[in-house]
Amino acid sequence: MTTLSFYGAAGTVTGSCSMLDTGKTACLIDCGLFQGNKTVRALNTQPFPFRPQDAAFLLLTHAHTDHTGLVPKLMAQGFDGPIYATRATIDLMEFMLLDSARIQESDTERTNRWRQRRGKEPLTPLYTQEDAKAALKRMVPVGYEEWVEPVPGFHVRYWNAGHILGSASIEVKFTEEGDSGNTMRLLFSGDLGPDEKVFHPEPDAEQGFDYIICESTYGDRDRADYTLEGRREALRAELVAGLERGGNIVIPSFAVERSQELLHDIGALLAEGAIPKATVFLDSPLASKVTEVFVKHADHLEDVAMPTGQLFRDPNFRITQSVDDSKAINRIKSGAIIISASGMADAGRVLHHLKNNIWRRECTVLFIGYQAPGTLGSIIRSGKSDVRIHGKEFRVEATIRGIGNYSAHADQGELLDWIMERAPVAGGLFLNHGDDDARAELRRLLGERGMDVETILMPQFDESFDLTAGTPTSKGRAAPRIAPEDLAADWYNDFTAFTLALGNAMEDDANAGKRRAILAALNDTLAKS
Repeated sequence: MTTLSFYGAAGTVTGSCSMLDTGKTACLIDCGLFQGNKTVRALNTQPFPFRPQDAAFLLLTHAHTDHTGLVPKLMAQGFDGPIYATRATIDLMEFMLLDSARIQESDTERTNRWRQRRGKEPLTPLYTQEDAKAALKRMVPVGYEEWVEPVPGFHVRYWNAGHILGSASIEVKFTEEGDSGNTMRLLFSGDLGPDEKVFHPEPDAEQGFDYIICESTYGDRDRADYTLEGRREALRAELVAGLERGGNIVIPSFAVERSQELLHDIGALLAEGAIPKATVFLDSPLASKVTEVFVKHADHLEDVAMPTGQLFRDPNFRITQSVDDSKAINRIKSGAIIISASGMADAGRVLHHLKNNIWRRECTVLFIGYQAPGTLGSIIRSGKSDVRIHGKEFRVEATIRGIGNYSAHADQGELLDWIMERAPVAGGLFLNHGDDDARAELRRLLGERGMDVETILMPQFDESFDLTAGTPTSKGRAAPRIAPEDLAADWYNDFTAFTLALGNAMEDDANAGKRRAILAALNDTLAKS
């Protein structure tokens, strides 16, 4: 009996990790870091809901942290099998895993100083740089559309997914144990890219699978039709308007792919004289290293608007590495375009740039991608008048803008087309890596296109399925680690919103008696709890 388990990215878009157990061989598909609100991030410190040493090998779809960020932890807890990925994914991970490990170590060191002052026991890092190096030694490069055989009788083939450099959908084929001896074929989509995207062709794969596991990030929304030239024009309009306001433009951006796409398009606009000669900062040590990986693979990139030798080399670009160089940016009060990680504004250097610019009316914060519920980026995009950054409150006075066409994910229509082009699906379609609303809408629309909705499943967090003949059978959730309602916004989001509202009430009400009444009511509630 073959079992498929979903240990992340089910009902959410983070922490991708699935296990396929044929009864003879078990393997993992991705092992990603959980990102988002505090309750979701706390999953990173919990034990894996499986024994890492039970997995014979690991298949990686692409290098993004939400698909690879727990691989060093996997190594630290007993996994010792090969890790298969495309050559470009491995090149990216050589920087990304070590960068992530350094962050784990430095964050733990900072936390332990705080704990020491309060007499608390120190914590250990989630994983170390040595764990990351151990993972890199296990990497095995795989070419697109080439069969590999990790263990006898289990075959794997990688297909271009069009999402980021090196991204892949993964096809697996094996003969079932037992009397049937049937050959089973599954396709894991990974994250799928849009049809219109600089650098990469549109996603591809064969058709006629027993089971497909497909992402659904944008299952409930369509982007407006656009071309790469049209997208660049939308960026031009936002940059010109932002610079005309007289302040800086802060762009939270993922270090991998998104930052490089932005540099490419801004470089093209500068070369055309379509925007003022502003200084463009890429303030992310990881993004700067990743940019060099793109240069290494430049000959394989598509739709590049300049000779590859000029890619990312505009004289107006400043790619910063050191902390001092990053701090120096904050002395610039106008005319700077600041691209900085992270893309959802939930960590990294971009927080410092937001602290220095979000309260200034002449400045602009430009979002260019999905903002997961509960992240600071989502809170800012929702129109909140106050936000908390590094424990301090800031009034949102900057102009908040967004461009949707820089997403590296296929939209609703593109997901529908990709799935239908893979049909027929003999056993079932699993929709993962998406919020429940996105998955439900995609399921409904697939039904309108003729698929039997009873064979379209929306797995829950930590849910397992027997891949029997016909529709898969759920085995339920084994020791669920998180409540579904905490995947979007948790208690800490509620607490932050409450404290901001309380601060505004105490600040705005000049009547001391009313202030005392508010505090008395709160104290009364606490006493009764």
